[in-house]
Amino acid sequence: MANLRAGLIGLGSMGRHHARNLRSIDGVDLVAVADPGGDPHGVAGSLEVLPDVEALIAQGVDYVVVATPTVYHEAIGLALADAGVHALIEKPLAADTGAARRLAEAFASKGLVGATGHIERYNPSLQSLRKRLEAGDLGDLYQITTRRQGPFPARIADVGVVKDLASHDVDLTAWVTQRKFELVAARTMSKAGRQYEDMVSATCQLEGGLMSNHLVNWLTPTKERLTVVTGEKGMFVADTLTADLTFYANGQVATTWDDIAQFRGVSEGDVTRFAISKPEPLRTEHEAFRDAVLGKDADIVTLEQGARVVEVCEAMIQSAKTGQFISVS
Repeated sequence: MANLRAGLIGLGSMGRHHARNLRSIDGVDLVAVADPGGDPHGVAGSLEVLPDVEALIAQGVDYVVVATPTVYHEAIGLALADAGVHALIEKPLAADTGAARRLAEAFASKGLVGATGHIERYNPSLQSLRKRLEAGDLGDLYQITTRRQGPFPARIADVGVVKDLASHDVDLTAWVTQRKFELVAARTMSKAGRQYEDMVSATCQLEGGLMSNHLVNWLTPTKERLTVVTGEKGMFVADTLTADLTFYANGQVATTWDDIAQFRGVSEGDVTRFAISKPEPLRTEHEAFRDAVLGKDADIVTLEQGARVVEVCEAMIQSAKTGQFISVS
């Protein structure tokens, strides 16, 4: 069978990594690239840098990766859907919930494969965590906490920290727990002089009463990427910077010291750091999307899920403005 013909629009800091992976995975040929701003990182190689999505479609592509600024996602995605071209669209899926839903509906109505580029879902530590939670290794889930902090990335210009960074945590939280967000409360701040927020602290409720907390900012001088899930049998800690997953078990040793024994909580048990395979998350994402286009079973972030993430992010922003809990439909 002939290789899939892939196109890429957006040759910026994320586009260059997409180009590298499109050239390295089996069964795919990168045949066309487009960016009206040119090719700042020199990723086109021998390919002509086309001016727009229409020129890209004219090359007869099977699917396209959209790595442009968020504001252009809707127009580009709708053009691809109208042309019958599958698409992997970088996160956030669109600038607002309405645009995200229109994209999801357009691809669904044409029977096309559409996915959102929430790369963190493919981090090896979170992939392993999801399987272990599904197997019941933690028992009843009590709380999930994420911390995603670091310095401001100069590449971001059209969204704030909620839609750019917190969107990762919204998606991974819903995915690893397999529960939807129901209520959102948040506080945001803007300290860097930009029009968008650069810090958010959110407290949320997911299905079944599961509590989640998310601390995200662009104001910390060192990077932190942690997901902590606490449950009946202990706690999992996933560090997505190192792709490490560690389990802290509740202790099973009886406490005979009377003063301590009066505390009826949990005690410290064994600590296990799992040895897991660590492929590049972006490559795993591309391989999953390729398989989906080929009609195989594949774990992709659907456009419907991508739209849901945008909705939760907008609920965080609305909550910060109103000081109220916001219900997510």
